[in-house]
Amino acid sequence: MRRTPAGGKAGPLRGTSADDEAEPMRRTAADVEAGPVRGTSAGRGPQPRKRHDAVILAGGAASRLGGADKPAARVGDRTLIGHVASAVPHAAHLVVVGPPRPASGLGPGRAVFVQESPPGGGPVPALRAGLAAVTAPWVALLAADLPFLRPEHVAGLLSAAGEAAGAVLVDDEGREQWLTGVWRTGTLRESLRAYEGRSLRGLLSPLHPVCLTLPVGDSALPPWFDCDTPSDLAAARRHHGGPDERAG
Repeated sequence: MRRTPAGGKAGPLRGTSADDEAEPMRRTAADVEAGPVRGTSAGRGPQPRKRHDAVILAGGAASRLGGADKPAARVGDRTLIGHVASAVPHAAHLVVVGPPRPASGLGPGRAVFVQESPPGGGPVPALRAGLAAVTAPWVALLAADLPFLRPEHVAGLLSAAGEAAGAVLVDDEGREQWLTGVWRTGTLRESLRAYEGRSLRGLLSPLHPVCLTLPVGDSALPPWFDCDTPSDLAAARRHHGGPDERAG
């Protein structure tokens, strides 16, 4: 996933097919009727008008964290995956692709756990496994390491999507964040049936989602900030006011 330039990561280049060259629809928070207002509250946030489930991809190897169980790493008062689950309080079903994590606070009453085949096979097999458990007409597709994602961001994505196939957040350089997005479940299933690749971008970009830009304050980390490295995790902990603990 992408982050601000301070994160030091280069994002994937745009494709060169005719579909990928189509100008994406871009919106800002001011354009969205229930526009997300960045906050720090763990409340339930605005009630989205679209009925939706949520799929959290939590089965990666976390090689840049030394193989630690990244979704179970704590930032502030909860785990990384706990933060993401808190961002979708209105999801009818919460589907986690990856092994159950008892310490995450996501018990059987809150989440359904499924496993991609083979385990650790990548985001596309993980999405196939997660989508099989989705029943709502819309689904939020999220990474498991987004400690600054909030309910108002997800509500803003659902509102911004309008009649499009979906909506994704974009970073401050306009680059799509494919694991902070919402999608029409039927469209996603149809695309998966015809897709033989391994790239999540290759699957989702041709659907031409709405690209939603959110304001980010000078001292805040953005909702798409993910924790891929020990330094990322340390930065997230500092912004949450917790100790700069070792990864894992």
